[in-house]
Amino acid sequence: MAHVSHASHPEIVKRLRRADGHLHTVIQMIESGRPCQDLAQQLHAIEKAVAAAKKTLIHDHIDHCLAHAAEGDPDEARKAIADFKDITKYL
Repeated sequence: MAHVSHASHPEIVKRLRRADGHLHTVIQMIESGRPCQDLAQQLHAIEKAVAAAKKTLIHDHIDHCLAHAAEGDPDEARKAIADFKDITKYL
């Protein structure tokens, strides 16, 4: 299947780059001996940011790829349903 870029992708990339920066900061915090509560709080924020990016990506897939395929050729619709079943393992 060809790569398709959606309107939400730049925002997802922006969120993931921000989470990546926070992750590097947490590593530095660990190395400098910061309190565990501070580390846990930051790691929780990173988890939430990544989860939100994943949710946006999956919703975008459903809204665009699945909806578009359902309106088209029956073989394309079956493929879209199979793709949807496959992507649900990441929910």
